[in-house]
This record gives sequence, C-alpha cells and structure tokens, in this order.
Amino acid sequence: MSKIALLFAMLFCTPLITACSASEPAPAPQSPLVAQQLLGSPVYIQIFKEERKLELYAKMGNEFRLVNSFSICNFSGGLGPKRREGDFKSPEGFYSVDTRHLKPDSKYYRAINIGFPNDYDKAQGYSGAYLMIHGECKSIGCYAMTNTYMDDIYRYVEAAFAHGQSRVDISIYPFRMTEQNLQRHRSSTYISFWRQLKPGYDYFVKNRQPPMVSVANGQYVMAQPLIGSGQPTQYASTIETTTNPFARSQPLTVVK
Repeated sequence: MSKIALLFAMLFCTPLITACSASEPAPAPQSPLVAQQLLGSPVYIQIFKEERKLELYAKMGNEFRLVNSFSICNFSGGLGPKRREGDFKSPEGFYSVDTRHLKPDSKYYRAINIGFPNDYDKAQGYSGAYLMIHGECKSIGCYAMTNTYMDDIYRYVEAAFAHGQSRVDISIYPFRMTEQNLQRHRSSTYISFWRQLKPGYDYFVKNRQPPMVSVANGQYVMAQPLIGSGQPTQYASTIETTTNPFARSQPLTVVK
C-alpha cells in the first residue's frame, strides 16, 4: 500500500516541482557542420551561473545562433556579483573584450580576461583583477572550463577577431532572467541588481542580437535603437544623458 501511495505522489508531485523550478529552455545548438561554417563570424557569449553553462553564439544572417553550450567546470562564490578583491566571487554583469584580453599562454591553459571591473563595477567601488574564462578546471573567482571546451571557445573568439570583429560582448547572469526565476530569488539581497540585468537578457531573447548596455547614475541601462533616420542603426540611452555622471564612459559595443 505504501508503495502505491509513493507512486501516486511521484506522478502528481513531479509536474508541480518541474513547473515551479522550470526555466526558459536554451535554444538548440547548430549541427557540427553548420557550427564549423560559422567559424570566423562575429560571436557573443552568455554565462548562466546556476545552470553552470556557457553559451557561445555566432552571427548567422541577421541574428546570433547558438554554436554550442558548454558546461562550466568550476566557479566560486555562488550567485551574486563580485564586489571586492579576495571575496572569491565570480562576476556577473555585462562585459566587453578585445584582442588585448586574449591570453593564449595563460598558466591556466588559454584564457579570456572578461574585463572586470567594468564601468558599473567601478561606479560601485568594486575591486578585483584578472577575472577570466580559462581552462584547467580550477577557479578562484574565474569561470574555469575543461581544456577541450576552452579550445573551442577560444578558437571562435580568436577567429572572430581575425575576421574583423572589434569587441566581443560577454553577458554573465546568475540564472536565466525569467520573471519566474526572479520571483524564486525575490528575497535575495541581490534582487535589485538582477533586475538591472533582465532587460539585456530579454533583448537578446527577443532580437537575437547582443544588447547595447551602458552605465548611468551607477546603474546598467539599455540603449534603444533610433529608427527612421536612413542612417546605420544608432542608439539612445533610456536615461537622460544630462543626468549621467558617467557620460564619458564608453558603452559596451553591440556587434553588427
């Protein structure tokens, strides 16, 4: 009798648990043949801490498609942004790198410096340096991958730069920024910060283009495209520039 009761409990409770913890599904990666053909195209990276996933996207036509999703071997400090040197936290937020951030001879195999601290981190007074995506599966504040995975990630980023991409955007989230997941973490001390990340996440989900993000009044803000000028796409901040004490800061580059 107890076995029958347990079976019924599993049948009826499992869907409820799944519904409560469900996350927006990740897109399917391209076939190996298509992925190989995308080598040299502009790329974009998303990281999701809770899922321990790094997603590598490449531009196909007018949008970015998932090349592959890689399991993160190790990161430290749990959810939430890095705030100070020595807190062992791995960063969250919007970062942008160029060829100077590539480290082919890193002591952790190969590495990409994500550029912490960015303008937002500096505005908050956060400290730290040399925060990387790298190999060797070891991490104190970095995102460590297996060497095999790091080979693939590094190869696509390096090829994108070689074919003319000037900067690669890296968006780092605690989890997929669905309203359901934010509600699940609503009591966290980081919830107001995570709310700032959601528009960038939503923009990519909708448009399949990396979000154009800047910093105003010490907060992340999305830029909106100015349409109808007949010129290449331009962007305007969602916050009045006259109130932006960080107007001298360069916004993160959106890849075209």
